[in-house]
Amino acid sequence: MCGLTEPGPPITRPRGSVEQAQRRLHLRGHVLPEGRVRDVYVVGGRITFESPGGVEPVVDGGWLVPGLVDGHAHLALASPAGPGATEEERVEASARAQLAAGVLLIREPGSPGHASRGVGPERGLPRTTTAGRFLAPPGGYFPGLAREVVADQLPAAVSEEAAAGTGWVKLVGDFPDEHGRLTPNWESDALRVAAGAAHAAGARITVHAVMPETILAAVQAGFDAIEHGTGMPPDLVPELAVHDVTWVPTLLISDGVGDWARTGMAPSEGPRVEAWLEALPATVAAAAAAGVRLLAGTDAGMVPHGMVAAEVGQLVRAGVPNATAVAAASWEGRRYLGLPGLEEGAPADIVALPEDPRVDPGVLSRHSLTVLAGRLVAR
Repeated sequence: MCGLTEPGPPITRPRGSVEQAQRRLHLRGHVLPEGRVRDVYVVGGRITFESPGGVEPVVDGGWLVPGLVDGHAHLALASPAGPGATEEERVEASARAQLAAGVLLIREPGSPGHASRGVGPERGLPRTTTAGRFLAPPGGYFPGLAREVVADQLPAAVSEEAAAGTGWVKLVGDFPDEHGRLTPNWESDALRVAAGAAHAAGARITVHAVMPETILAAVQAGFDAIEHGTGMPPDLVPELAVHDVTWVPTLLISDGVGDWARTGMAPSEGPRVEAWLEALPATVAAAAAAGVRLLAGTDAGMVPHGMVAAEVGQLVRAGVPNATAVAAASWEGRRYLGLPGLEEGAPADIVALPEDPRVDPGVLSRHSLTVLAGRLVAR
């Protein structure tokens, strides 16, 4: 580990707290992804590599990454606040659990409500980009979670949710019907119109897609991303790369999806979904090799919040190279969502690690220091 210059005593705060005032900080470590050892200064909530003088020491260093990213999390669901809390309380508690795990940027592809819109560093919470409410046809998603619309209402609903969110819209592309059989929710023309409406509103559009036919239809319709992609056809992978479609495979929920298929769907669906799940890791690895952009998303809501390091581990076990898997949960994820990494003038979102995560991705769960928007977060 590289130490910090001007060593002094460790700075301690109550667990999970964020300082109210921004501080001038001086860190020295391997700045990723380049890996070069540099002095990094935090002044006015931003990064500079030029010494401003008068900075205070912090005992830390090692390998510095530009914050972790959970590319698929639902803050109102599976919240530490419990089901009896208000939506706002559930969202905040989930965001704090993410922050404790070093996650400084959350992408929420859909929510039961709009309470996540105000989540961010101003409240001492991770930056959050949200898709507004899930959009599904009547009966096309878990009861009470989605905004239900029919096909001819879809363009207006997409525009409204684009305005209510912060840059994204999400459709539920398929779901078990009343007989427990997986069924596409939308015709191809509806998907194409929805994509056009989202792009006209200045938003990107993504889809919850399990079935191969749903994935193919969304790619052909011009969707920007695929969530889950459980039944991703291997021969579609080159199309993802050609059309710059991002894939968030949410491998952490694979066991849960398999259990749901066996116990909550028609008997015919279990073997089909299990076959998709068995093939999924190899397809994810092939996508990485083909240059498809992957995001590390946990689908927190089906699993607890703050597990992005475990999702990176799943990507690595699937055959994704260590550096690619780590990038999917850090600098590449941030870049895709419109934020810089550890660059001159960038927002000071920094996680310090004791070892190189490109060698041992498991170190992502052992961060030693977190800085959010220039404020020191104590572990």
